[in-house]
Amino acid sequence: MPHRQSLIPILWLMTDERIGDGLWAALRRLPRGSGVVFRHYATAARERRALFRRVVRIARARGLVVVQAGERDGFGENGVHGGARGSGLQTAAAHDRREAVAAVRRGADVLFVSPVFATRSHPGAKALGERKARRIAQGLPVVAIALGGMDARRFRGMTGFDGWAAIDAWGSRGSGAK
Repeated sequence: MPHRQSLIPILWLMTDERIGDGLWAALRRLPRGSGVVFRHYATAARERRALFRRVVRIARARGLVVVQAGERDGFGENGVHGGARGSGLQTAAAHDRREAVAAVRRGADVLFVSPVFATRSHPGAKALGERKARRIAQGLPVVAIALGGMDARRFRGMTGFDGWAAIDAWGSRGSGAK
């Protein structure tokens, strides 16, 4: 694994409006060196920036990496998620092999393959399953992160991924990194 990839977190929290005030507990549960993808897409711009600044303050104090989604100016703390261009870490989601290859061509360092399992974030969406999810990122020069219905217990039994990401698993009742 290249040196740059060895510095990329393997545990991630994906944020959104659904997490609510549970965001603060989730940030406390993340182990040092973990990552946060800030995705509050539906939050009004002014409130979103204030919330992002608060997340960044906590992340800095706790040694967490923060990338931001949905901002075309790429003002993420440590990088950007999705189609935004910026400096630092570039992360992207992939739901099929075509999206994965396109993300790598755009310079992605991290690929969130999703949804591996059924997830409350996308009710009714068909889960990929472990085997299909593994094939999406197979052989690509990125850090592959499993997303969708993930927690530490499920990840322990998986192969083909460098790490995992979740929303609910980091909440007050989630299993976190245990």
